[in-house]
Amino acid sequence: MKRWLFIIGCTALLLGGCTTEREQKQAKQAEPPASSLTEPSAPAAEEKQRFPLTGLPAHEDSQQRVVGVMINNHPKARPQSGLSKADIVYEVLAEGDITRFLALYQSERPERVGPVRSARDYYIDLSEGYHALYVCHGWSPEAKARLEGGGIDYLNGLFYDGTLFHRVSFRKAPHNSYITFANIEKGAKQNGYAWTDEVAPLPFRDDEPRGEQAGTIHIAYSRQAYAQVEYRYVPEQKGYARSSGGEQTIDYDTHEPIVVQNVLIVAARHHVVDHYGRRAIDLAAGGQGYLLQHGVIQPIEWKNIDGRLLPYRDGRPVGFVPGKTWINIVPTLDIVHWK
Repeated sequence: MKRWLFIIGCTALLLGGCTTEREQKQAKQAEPPASSLTEPSAPAAEEKQRFPLTGLPAHEDSQQRVVGVMINNHPKARPQSGLSKADIVYEVLAEGDITRFLALYQSERPERVGPVRSARDYYIDLSEGYHALYVCHGWSPEAKARLEGGGIDYLNGLFYDGTLFHRVSFRKAPHNSYITFANIEKGAKQNGYAWTDEVAPLPFRDDEPRGEQAGTIHIAYSRQAYAQVEYRYVPEQKGYARSSGGEQTIDYDTHEPIVVQNVLIVAARHHVVDHYGRRAIDLAAGGQGYLLQHGVIQPIEWKNIDGRLLPYRDGRPVGFVPGKTWINIVPTLDIVHWK
């Protein structure tokens, strides 16, 4: 009897071992491979490596602080240096019918930028929307009060003419002040300004924009040819080539044409504040505008969100197409036409 009990016990142990071994093998086969466990996190990691103001892949450090440079747009200052490298460019009337650019740099740094021109208070407001290091040469009374009031990091050519800023020989003052990015960084270090920053990203879209077909858009800041701007859609580049005064906008140093993926046009209330034709512009109230992407135009409502002018439609934000953006601020949408 004991012998039979012994045989039965051994058989049970053998069967139990086989069952356990089979279950373990089946469980192991049911497990997903190690590579598939890491795959879902790969897109998320890739998504983090994008420049915040263009939405384009960042193959290097994307923590560069935004630098905002006031760039001259007088006819005698064209073509300018460094505009093609800007992530965002604001074009706004400065005095009379002459516009001026605020070029915001984050993902790319041109060797030099210019001609650099004087500050206006509303350009400072736009720059502060990106916590940018603000670069100018000169200032209006209102801008001087803002910058000297403290709390804003800036470099003014009035104090660094011939050191950080240099005068070029191929242009006459006040259209000949330039600065290199190396000197902007040098000036930041001299003044104890931060050179890196956590830059909040713009909203971007991955769907196809919808709207009315618009191949050419014309903005007339005045009847004078030099004050008229045109954007022409270039399908093969999926962007808009810019012209001013009938001439294509190019980079003086590289001869590279300006081509941008987003053109945002916003109407804001303007009024003249002095005999020089300087203006005050209401950038807080919001209003109507147009957004151009992929050859179509759509009406939008713009809002000032923490200092940034952003497009909305039906109360919801409209994302930008990944790439570069130009924002034209106009006194009325009546000066905007397209075909």
